[in-house]
Amino acid sequence: MGHLRRGGALAVVLGLLLAATPAAAEPTTRYRNPISADFADTFADPVVVRGPDGLWYAYGTTDPLHEGEKTFHRVPMARSADLVDWTYVGDAFGPGQRPPYAAPDAGFWAPDVRYLDGRWVMYVTVTNTTVSPAGDDFAIGVATAPGPTGPWTFAPEPVVAPRPGGGGGWLWTIDPSQFTDIDGRTYLYYGSYYGGISVTELSADGLRAVGEPTLVAVDNKFEGSYVLRHDGWYYLFASTANCCAGPATGYSVHVGRATSPRGPFVDRDGLPLVASRAGGTPVLTQNGNRWIGPGHNGFLTDLSGQDWIVYHAIDRADPYLDEPFGINERPMLIDRLDWVDGWPTVNAGAGPSDGARPAPVTTARLDERFTSAGLAGWRSPTGDWRVTGGELVGTGTLTSRTATGGDVRAETDLRLAGADRAGLTLNGRVTVTVDAAGRLTARQGDRTATAPAPAGFDPAARHNLAVEVRGRQLVAELSPARLGDQLGTVELTLDRPAAGPLTLVATGGRAAFDNVSATRLHEPIRTVAAPPRVGAPLPAFSDEFSAGLDPAWRWIRRNPDATVADGRLRWPVEPTDLVGTGNTAGVLLRDAPTGNYVVETKVTLDLGEETVRNYQQAGLIAYVDDDRFARLSQVAIWNTRQVEYGYELPFAGQPVYGGNILGTPAKTTWLRLAHRVDPGNGEHEFRAGSSRDGVHWTWGGVWTFPADTTPRIGLVAQGGAEPPVTAEFDYLRIYR
Repeated sequence: MGHLRRGGALAVVLGLLLAATPAAAEPTTRYRNPISADFADTFADPVVVRGPDGLWYAYGTTDPLHEGEKTFHRVPMARSADLVDWTYVGDAFGPGQRPPYAAPDAGFWAPDVRYLDGRWVMYVTVTNTTVSPAGDDFAIGVATAPGPTGPWTFAPEPVVAPRPGGGGGWLWTIDPSQFTDIDGRTYLYYGSYYGGISVTELSADGLRAVGEPTLVAVDNKFEGSYVLRHDGWYYLFASTANCCAGPATGYSVHVGRATSPRGPFVDRDGLPLVASRAGGTPVLTQNGNRWIGPGHNGFLTDLSGQDWIVYHAIDRADPYLDEPFGINERPMLIDRLDWVDGWPTVNAGAGPSDGARPAPVTTARLDERFTSAGLAGWRSPTGDWRVTGGELVGTGTLTSRTATGGDVRAETDLRLAGADRAGLTLNGRVTVTVDAAGRLTARQGDRTATAPAPAGFDPAARHNLAVEVRGRQLVAELSPARLGDQLGTVELTLDRPAAGPLTLVATGGRAAFDNVSATRLHEPIRTVAAPPRVGAPLPAFSDEFSAGLDPAWRWIRRNPDATVADGRLRWPVEPTDLVGTGNTAGVLLRDAPTGNYVVETKVTLDLGEETVRNYQQAGLIAYVDDDRFARLSQVAIWNTRQVEYGYELPFAGQPVYGGNILGTPAKTTWLRLAHRVDPGNGEHEFRAGSSRDGVHWTWGGVWTFPADTTPRIGLVAQGGAEPPVTAEFDYLRIYR
């Protein structure tokens, strides 16, 4: 988002910052994840919007809501006044309601809801259509409504029709996400592992795709996109790995950014998201607490200007809604989204929260929703003002009796119902207005900043105007729905701070105001959680491969072709695997030290690019037995090359496997596993990291082992023999 805050270089400091919280904008309640617990056991693929009544509305994918219920809710909806306590308010679509192109058994997944030009629009995955009797011919449907809870009416045609796949079947045309750009153009992002994520421009009414789509994220790595604009950059959030592997789910959210909504999107290291060795900077991943597989995110901003991420995750102790290997139980969670050095991260990099946390700010020092006829909180009117139809309508000026001190955020929903200009004045000295063409202007004396008018602006439609002042710096934005989709942004350096009363302004005719608020501006997080500490080396547990294979190594299924010479372990990749019940792969193991430690290897594996060579890989492993391990490898996954942190454990009488994705591999990749013993429950936590140069590291998720196990550390080279390739390990080092 272009988004109402600025900061300089932000230092990285030691210490885990999940418990660190910025100064509250106002006295706040506390919350505990999952926030959907009041009305649902599962509420997957969530998005949240703020309605015209000032309340918050959430939408989820088609699933039963409760354990044992067995009834599928077709886009369940919920409402909240504070983003903490939620109430179920019905389903968007009734049992027989579907668009004419949908098959009778179609479900509706991953809704995305926006307010566009005076009406509510829902984009949704239609899982089966009448195009193919074989099914899985996904399409993106669209429905409209006069209010956030409906009634919803499907458009007769899909926005994106089923697309034949080059490898057979139908591309996964799922997970829609709409975005309105600053010039007024609208876009739709969609797609998944089969076909990748694409973006297409939309027609003016938002109901049809126009022009040619652009691929923005590679296939076989990303799905569940969400795009927003922040400080002039476009950020593509996308989820990666398997959403629904029960107790082994390693879903996570990565991000890239671009200077255009069509990309190219690159990660923090400058690596493109469309490459075979695709980039992607982790934003949200599991941290070893109860939550695994956090992903498929939405976004919102509270009244203090603090951004938040909504998403689903799985409680690893209760991964299925009912029977094992049935529907994954994925409740809705919310956590603080911080921006550090131009990149988003959740809870300062500490990941999903499990415990009481300061809640989003949803009530303000000045908080007016104009549901009654009185104006007791206002004074000094000029012109004519009255409350009608749930809005304050008038011309002239009207000043609040409530003043704000210090840094402030003020906002209002606004319609120009005949006015040529309307907006907000802070402390009688700085005014931010929008005119009938949609031009946003900030003015203090002879200081002025103006944003160009967006195309197709409808002054009679409701828009949100938000103004933030931090010190002497003012940033304002105009948006259709407060979802990181600005139609205009301006910045202005003031001659002095602008604390004081808020005044509503309308000139040349009437304007309608609602949901007017002013409160202390949030305090941004300026540091991120430190990565795992790498201490002194432990030579007794390490091997430089300088004098043959250290006697401390032990083989599980010895590979006679693995050799040590010239300071390297050379291991031809085997046509074997550990996943499932086959357990044919060789594993080279050694004992690990007690306590906390970090293990590292440097592995060279030439997997090429683009070609399919599933699933050749080599890397580290934390191993208890063939059915309980965590394997960190650079791996070929169809046309992509990824660093996968795979995990297998026994569950309900059989092994279950899932993966978590880290950074981007090079031909030579450095890998780390950071081991920590949880002081509360004694579990072994292994956090994974990867690097392309041995200096700059990307840290990913955490897999855990029970306290009564004794994981050993080792190396693997497995997954396929064609074409032949040899993994070369330079060393295995363990640090305290």
